[in-house]
Amino acid sequence: MSKQALIVRGGWDGHMPVETTELFIPFLRENGFDVRVEEGSAVYADDAVMDSVDLVVQVNTMNTIESDEFRGLQRAVLNGTGMAGWHGGIADSYRNNADYLHMIGGQFAHHAGKDPAERVGDQSDNYIPYTVHITEYGKTHPITAGIEDFDLVTEQYWVLSDEYNDVLATTTQEARPFDAWNRPVTAPAIWTRQWGKGRIFVSAPGHRLEIVESQPVRTIIERGMLWASR
Repeated sequence: MSKQALIVRGGWDGHMPVETTELFIPFLRENGFDVRVEEGSAVYADDAVMDSVDLVVQVNTMNTIESDEFRGLQRAVLNGTGMAGWHGGIADSYRNNADYLHMIGGQFAHHAGKDPAERVGDQSDNYIPYTVHITEYGKTHPITAGIEDFDLVTEQYWVLSDEYNDVLATTTQEARPFDAWNRPVTAPAIWTRQWGKGRIFVSAPGHRLEIVESQPVRTIIERGMLWASR
């Protein structure tokens, strides 16, 4: 019997919600999922649909969620539906709902920019080089086992989080002369979280298509979706 994957996408177009999710649909199908795509979160309020879903893949940035929609999503996760996503599509989705932030375990707070003298007024102002460090726990976890530390040039998420996350990788934001903070800050870059019977997977890297296409980010997301699924 096929598993059921629900892709919920939308929000800010700069995160390429359609292009990035389309990249992974063939992978999900190859791994035994029937895939349903929804352009927004209204489906979460449909209990009959949510009761059938084994995996939610959400890329829905800077949107709001209605109370009945969140209740449906939360109910599904508590009952064993997995949830996976990347970047702002999962970690900066519904700032209006504290319970959503509690469930996901991390909220985007900031991405450091280039030196002000180098900025040109577009997204690239926030593309800086940084390293994703696999944690000791991450070296043994099926999502990140065998993957070495890797470098990216993209948005580096400063994530507000808590100790309940199982952190597979971190990134450290250096303190530069023009920054407001005055010492380096380490935040989760890839994490999982058990919520009720459901598994949650989050990759902070994933700003645009070229990042989720790149290795090892693509492999990590693919493994993360399979791991999170019921």
